[in-house]
Amino acid sequence: RLASERSGMRAWRWSERGVTSPKCLLLWLSGVVAGLMSVGVGALIVIEGGLFNATASTPHPPAMALAAHTAFIRSVQVRARAIEPPARFTPAEVAAGFRDYDVSCVACHGGPGIPRADWAGGMTPTPPYLEDAARRWRPGELYWIVGQGVKMTAMPAWGETRSNGQVWDLVAFLEALPDLTTVDYARMRAASGAPGSPNAMPTEGTAAGSRLASPARP
Repeated sequence: RLASERSGMRAWRWSERGVTSPKCLLLWLSGVVAGLMSVGVGALIVIEGGLFNATASTPHPPAMALAAHTAFIRSVQVRARAIEPPARFTPAEVAAGFRDYDVSCVACHGGPGIPRADWAGGMTPTPPYLEDAARRWRPGELYWIVGQGVKMTAMPAWGETRSNGQVWDLVAFLEALPDLTTVDYARMRAASGAPGSPNAMPTEGTAAGSRLASPARP
């Protein structure tokens, strides 16, 4: 038994010496480099060969869609971490956010009893309905998404044409949206004095060009 244990220890030492030897490390590094080069060459072939289908009429492959959506969620969570939302939103802020949403956002995202515009279905990814957005995102995260936009989704950075306060107004409305019924939405439309247009084009705010340097209200 003792001889067997000694033999095992010698074999382990030789194995450890082999794994950490310069030759073995060089072979391992060479394999890593070759693998990375293969990935790079494959990506170049896909890009230069036009193999990636960039049409909006063709959905992303499931794996790509999952990876992109997960990256989006984590990106927002990390970048919105330090944003402090107002202590509370007032009814006036909710109403102001509604008026902006009804003109600029409802065509893509719909609302209670309001479908998306037909052409929104031709976008990839399809714009989501936002009735439960406040239950999936914190206020600071909604502020970041609304203000900064989302790449490759047609979601604009509204902070380019809205003041910080106007962006917070939109967040205020999104926070109230889960509790609104179809009747509530219709009443808010009537109170705003405008019927709303699902195909309206975005309008500029009073502080065009705001870069959202600070999340504080003006």
